[in-house]
Amino acid sequence: MSYLKFEKALMTNLQESIRKEVLLTSRSGAYASSTVVDCNTRKYHGLLVVPMPSIDNENHVLLSSLDASVIQHGAEFNLGLHFYQGGAVSPNGHKYIRSFEFDKAPTTIYRVGGVILKKEIIFQTYTERVMIRYTIEDAHSPVTLRLRPYLAFRRADSLTHENYQARRDYKEIENGIKTTMYDQYPELYMQTSRKNQFTYQPNWYKGLEYYKEAERGYDCHEDLYVPGYFDINMKKGDEVVFAASLSRARAASLKKIFEDEIADRLPQDNIYHTLVNAAWQLHYREGEERYILAGFPWFKVRARDTFISLPGLALATDDDDYFAACMKTATKGLKEFMMGKPLTVSIYEIEQPDVMLWAIWCIQQFAKKHGIEKASKEYGKLVLQMVEYIVAGKHIHLQPMQNGLLHTEGRDKPMTWMNSVANGKPVVPRTGYIVEFNALWYNALMFTSEIAAQQKNGALSENFIRRAEQVKQSFQQTFITPAGYLFDYREEGIEDWNVRPNQIFAVAMDYSPLDTAQQKVVLDFCTRELLTPKGLRTLSPKSGGYNPNYVGAQITRDFAYHSGTAWPWLGGFYMEACLKVYKRTRLSFVQRQMVGFEDEMMYHATGTISELFDGNPPFHGRGAMAFAMNVAEILRTMKLIDQYSV
Repeated sequence: MSYLKFEKALMTNLQESIRKEVLLTSRSGAYASSTVVDCNTRKYHGLLVVPMPSIDNENHVLLSSLDASVIQHGAEFNLGLHFYQGGAVSPNGHKYIRSFEFDKAPTTIYRVGGVILKKEIIFQTYTERVMIRYTIEDAHSPVTLRLRPYLAFRRADSLTHENYQARRDYKEIENGIKTTMYDQYPELYMQTSRKNQFTYQPNWYKGLEYYKEAERGYDCHEDLYVPGYFDINMKKGDEVVFAASLSRARAASLKKIFEDEIADRLPQDNIYHTLVNAAWQLHYREGEERYILAGFPWFKVRARDTFISLPGLALATDDDDYFAACMKTATKGLKEFMMGKPLTVSIYEIEQPDVMLWAIWCIQQFAKKHGIEKASKEYGKLVLQMVEYIVAGKHIHLQPMQNGLLHTEGRDKPMTWMNSVANGKPVVPRTGYIVEFNALWYNALMFTSEIAAQQKNGALSENFIRRAEQVKQSFQQTFITPAGYLFDYREEGIEDWNVRPNQIFAVAMDYSPLDTAQQKVVLDFCTRELLTPKGLRTLSPKSGGYNPNYVGAQITRDFAYHSGTAWPWLGGFYMEACLKVYKRTRLSFVQRQMVGFEDEMMYHATGTISELFDGNPPFHGRGAMAFAMNVAEILRTMKLIDQYSV
């Protein structure tokens, strides 16, 4: 039985169903996304959204939506649903929905009089092609299925309106047409597996409204172009596959392609399988290189996110081959950066100061699963190179100081994951000694000593241990407040006394610069002031400037982004810290915390985890509909729970 299933009562209640989003992706970075009732509520929604390297390397919405109508005895029943400017809703197709479930593919059952129609959607794994299979499960007489495509041909972060530059010509191809609205775009191929009759009836549908954009303070109205419609004659038991792609397909092959794709999908019958599917959605390939996308719909491949996510998305799902492939690509990028060469890989922000520290942590997680010997053989040279690069002071954004700690200049440009900017300046100007940087640094030095020892270099191993001891002493002197929690950052004349979640890394790391008593105090502060059912808050409610609701115009959201919102990936490290410090005595507590994430599978972006959440009840999901670090840390926590449950 499907884990993600909604019955008629919920589906026909627009107040609830319209907030549940669906995401399908391909390994090429293309995707399809809408809501469970097939009503687009973001400008980023669309049935065929593809990266366009030939234009600007951004995502572009080509096919926005596809309205299906059932025609029987001359009466047409449109199953589509759109919001229009002024609050109008048309054509109210949701009232025909009987159920929705997302097992191997999102599947909607409609009932129109005596006709029962099943619709299933997939995105082909390695091709920029979305496919929809319609099956007439019951009908007392022949019916006509009418498919009406809505075209956008625009960047995903913009909107389009009726214009005279849009082309209206098309060419007939096997069981379909090909068309493009503007010269810089490729042809869009729309085909069906059965014979159809295309009727050319060009029209602009004006004033469609995307309420998610209105919530975020953006323009939310656009016009979409409909070139005409396809009619397919069907009877009970018949099925037809509609495909939209950048390449022509053999119409006769569409049915088999769809069936083969379905056979390869993992059933989403429990939370673990659902999260594994969410992890696969974030896989991305470009030629021979393999990556992790930071999220959908607007994120690219970011270095920090890659190294934080890989242990959860690959090692925790036993996808070790993909871990190796991603690390091969990332290693190339890291080495090119250290040598001062232009990057030949598509990884952004590799120059950020903590990227190498997270890369070492990532390799450490590999060692915990496969052993230090294999980790040393596969990645030992890289680890030593990165640590020596940092020690030598070669990193442009990371300076080793005489006290052993690492220093970063972050007043004018954000250098940490708390990277929101307003009026050209960091909202949270974390500068100087950053707490998680130095916790990661201590952990990195101790792990590198293991690597050196494994390589039979005892002198080098001892040298790293001595450095780590200096870091440990300086860390405690620099970051521990009189109350026992940790400063978030310190600079000459600056001490950030706010209780923030970055201190949790000093407890969660395998090698902590704090003793056990100090770890417990930090953990207790995080529990009392930062813990929510959706992860750790970015700021304590007791602190000035607490802003837990990520809503409103862009600048309002920028100030809230790291000032009280809750992030699940931080919760993953919090739960690891709990298990590390309190062992099995906190196991049931951690298991209860996971319930908050299990509920999330049914809300917002169904089957995956939103980017962030409001810091106060009811903890609404906000931002991107899928976020790699969140999915990864929940998967890694599930593995930790299994280990402690033995």
